[in-house]
Amino acid sequence: MNRIKHILCFCTLSLLSLTSISHADNVLRMSTTTSTDNSGLLNQLHPVFENQFNIKLFVIAVGTGKALKLGENGDVDVVFVHAPAAELAFVDKGYGIDRTAVMHNDFVIVGPAADPALIKSRQNLNEVMNILGQATTPFVSRGDDSGTHKKEKSLWKAVGIQPAADNYFSVGQGMGAVLKIADEKQAYTLTDRGTYISMQDKIQLDIVFEGDPALFNPYHIMAVNPEKHMHVNYGLAKKYIDFVTGQQGQQLIADYKLHGQPLFYPYAP
Repeated sequence: MNRIKHILCFCTLSLLSLTSISHADNVLRMSTTTSTDNSGLLNQLHPVFENQFNIKLFVIAVGTGKALKLGENGDVDVVFVHAPAAELAFVDKGYGIDRTAVMHNDFVIVGPAADPALIKSRQNLNEVMNILGQATTPFVSRGDDSGTHKKEKSLWKAVGIQPAADNYFSVGQGMGAVLKIADEKQAYTLTDRGTYISMQDKIQLDIVFEGDPALFNPYHIMAVNPEKHMHVNYGLAKKYIDFVTGQQGQQLIADYKLHGQPLFYPYAP
């Protein structure tokens, strides 16, 4: 419990620090998902961008729903997330502009190496979700309105079931924390592949299901609309969008690997 309180306090302080930053010409404020942060990708991209443009980039990593809300409120200049339906709604309401595809990976279902629910032998995603929804083995959910949580809810909806309450844990945490909790509980969970690869040496969970087209996981970036919030730094936001979708940024994404595996695939050919 103390650990959870510490995480919540840290996130709150980070948010307050971000929103109190002055709107200087050399400061770019970005909200993004925990998967881009937990994976280590931003440490690959941001020093290059900051040095090239002589700016400071402040980031807050939260679930996609919260990241979009920060953009809606004008608390950030650019939003980098992975929930297409929510992104399109954000744009349709006039809060975001210049929405551009950056990269993709996929979601995978991970669980105990022993696989007590016998997921590895299944070939159909709907069958897997039915088994997980009725299994006595625990399932850990992000429960935070993130892109991963939105995807998980859509998978339950597709099979028309609610998971068994006694074995379903909605923890309201980022992807890295959820993987650790699932590991401690020897539970199943849904994760983006990038964060799983980045955590492989810290957990004992195996990939038990992968490869279904419904698990495709695209990431897009958007500038916050300056017509909604005149104070946002649209100029720097556009430079960042051009950077991550341009040749240099796309190559950095392609080159980023852990344990010999790519975490994300750039959209540029």
